[in-house]
Amino acid sequence: MIERYLEGNRRFLEEDFRRDPDHYSPLASAQHPGVLWIGCSDSRVDPERITGAKAGELFVHRNIGNIVPLQDWNLATVIEYALNHLKVGDIVICGHSNCGAIKSLDHEGGDTYIPLWLNNAVEAKRRVDSRIPAPKNPEEEKNRLRLIEIENIGLQIEHLRTYPPVRAAEKEGRIQIHGLYFDLATGELKKVI
Repeated sequence: MIERYLEGNRRFLEEDFRRDPDHYSPLASAQHPGVLWIGCSDSRVDPERITGAKAGELFVHRNIGNIVPLQDWNLATVIEYALNHLKVGDIVICGHSNCGAIKSLDHEGGDTYIPLWLNNAVEAKRRVDSRIPAPKNPEEEKNRLRLIEIENIGLQIEHLRTYPPVRAAEKEGRIQIHGLYFDLATGELKKVI
């Protein structure tokens, strides 16, 4: 399997990297992304691919369920670095359809860490379930999951705004926060918040 990726890198060198030295040469010594992208680790949701972004345009943090946990040191350092050193002007929380993390909110499993992590998203499920009747068929269940996926984006934006660097940057007008949703079936990325 790894040979396939090494071969892919050889193609990247020939077809992209060496053909665009004006873009890649400056990136060897510095980065100046405009966006902090917080998205899901899902292998089907590659931020650069779905947005058409080039190397150096997005500062990316990914985890299961595109979650912004409260008081997380890992994410706090990413946020602080993005705002204070890279001077990004936008922060994106991107969720997606058919999210395994959101589906897992309904199921107790034998996992140790995943349920603990998903506690950071359970409020999104509660909010949706309080607004709609229990689903009676697969189509209603699919709609419910989509609503929870979108609600989770909003919840994570709420969490994001608890971080002092975000509060300060937003108050000073240095950043804008966006909620995006990627539909795996259609390939469409749209703003939902």
